Amino acid sequence: MRRFSSLLLRSIPRRYAAESNQKVQIPRRLSQNPYIWKLNRNRSFLIGNTFSSYNKQQYMMYGAAHFSSLSRKETDDENRNDQLLEVEIISEEHIKPASPTPDHLRTYEVSVLDQLFGHIYVPFVYFYQNNVHHDNRLILIKRRQLLKQSLSEVLSRFYPLAGKVKGSRHIDCNDEGVYYVEAKVNGPLSDFLINQPHTKSIHRFLPVDPNSMELLFSKTYVVMIQVTAFDCGGIAIGLYTSHKIIDGVSQVTFLKAWADAALAHDEEEKEEEIIRPSFISPSIFPPNPALPENEAVMYFIANLEQKKCVTRRFLFSSSSIMKLKKKAIASTRVMAVTGLIWKCIVAASKARSKASNCIARSSAMRILVNLRNKGTTPISPLAIGNILWLTDPIQYSRSDDDDDDDDDLEYIVGRLKNATDQINGDFIERMKGEEWSLKVGDKLNEMEKEYSDTNADTIALTSLCNMGIYEIDFGWGKPIWASIGNAYVDISLVNNFILLMDAKSGNGVEAWVTLREENMAFLENHPELLAFASLNPNPLETID
Repeated sequence: MRRFSSLLLRSIPRRYAAESNQKVQIPRRLSQNPYIWKLNRNRSFLIGNTFSSYNKQQYMMYGAAHFSSLSRKETDDENRNDQLLEVEIISEEHIKPASPTPDHLRTYEVSVLDQLFGHIYVPFVYFYQNNVHHDNRLILIKRRQLLKQSLSEVLSRFYPLAGKVKGSRHIDCNDEGVYYVEAKVNGPLSDFLINQPHTKSIHRFLPVDPNSMELLFSKTYVVMIQVTAFDCGGIAIGLYTSHKIIDGVSQVTFLKAWADAALAHDEEEKEEEIIRPSFISPSIFPPNPALPENEAVMYFIANLEQKKCVTRRFLFSSSSIMKLKKKAIASTRVMAVTGLIWKCIVAASKARSKASNCIARSSAMRILVNLRNKGTTPISPLAIGNILWLTDPIQYSRSDDDDDDDDDLEYIVGRLKNATDQINGDFIERMKGEEWSLKVGDKLNEMEKEYSDTNADTIALTSLCNMGIYEIDFGWGKPIWASIGNAYVDISLVNNFILLMDAKSGNGVEAWVTLREENMAFLENHPELLAFASLNPNPLETID
């Protein structure tokens, strides 16, 4: 991971000594930007437009570590009409396990698959409406207390999540607890979802700003949470989970267990089926002590660039997916959506290259596959860890005389299915044990060679579909919207990445696509894609 490491090292900011309410000394060329910055004692900040790529790059050089402690005021005339929503931090604390972790479990050694994932935070935000329409203040007080109490109880079962990441191979299960922030918003949740540029402001519901160098270099928590209450009684639960030991399935398992514990308290009855996580992954995929400490190689699943990347959300309704599946016979909804998006990305890249009078880059895709239900001996769905593997690169290109016909989509979906079918029971059985673990370094060298090919765009895809993200009910209903938390920050290190999630209703799919800005400009206007998907619709709208 040498290229990524050197990129981050070049980005480490110089810290400026600054006390609360003291002006931050910013170089003259930065102070000329259209934003006014100051430190604020209670860490409140205004939600508005995110600032430009240029301004952010400059600020990252001169004090980004203070980003989460700053407030900002937009002074650009063209943005004066944007509604601003104030988010105020109420408290910061650590939620510890209700029962101490036994001494023999104090050090958790991760699996070799966990070693391949860096200590990279994955941000998600879940939004909940208030289902009781009286005495919102008292309701919020009770719900805040319920969330903390039930979290403490659940952490006794998920004990590594209350510890700290220690190097690339261990979690120190020291019971320090989950970093936990409470905040409030002076406005209703519906206003945020309807009137705000909601996708640009989601990251304000996370406990640390995703652009903060503090997040990249200082935080070693496995889990960090922020609970933000709206004055209508609605709640946003934003969290970071470390990809060091938590993949998508693990995150949902943890959240369901937390929600079930809260629901049992709320209904004054015991949980019928207590979710008991399994930490068996390191015994199935033993760690490799020879892997370098900083080898977070799996982050190669996407290209890491200093160019500006942008993310867009495309919603595929269940009716649109049914039409898509007719174009690609025997495809699943995930494969049908993936095939169409990839087809349109390649077409958009080709169109951009033609407009720029340059040669189009070739395209390849790799899919992260959940191994839990793939082996001849299935791994428990409650197993915690990165129980994932990447497909081999799937190649796809378009010639000048290709037509946008149905056969093309069916061909792409067939290629995708063939690649994922290669990760079968026999493949997983070969992965188990120390022999494969010791050979994983050779596989990583192959991956690094593949990603060093500057003439190819490699797209990574992961899917959270069918994991039950809209079944996480703490006692006041299911989430009205679940979202990734850092999609619309101005600079993204992750390029060419597709995340698929269930839509909130029916069998629809939300696709969060991250591309270089110039490629996205073509994709978001691609007629074939827009014939099946809505671009960034209001989360409260029901599309079927």
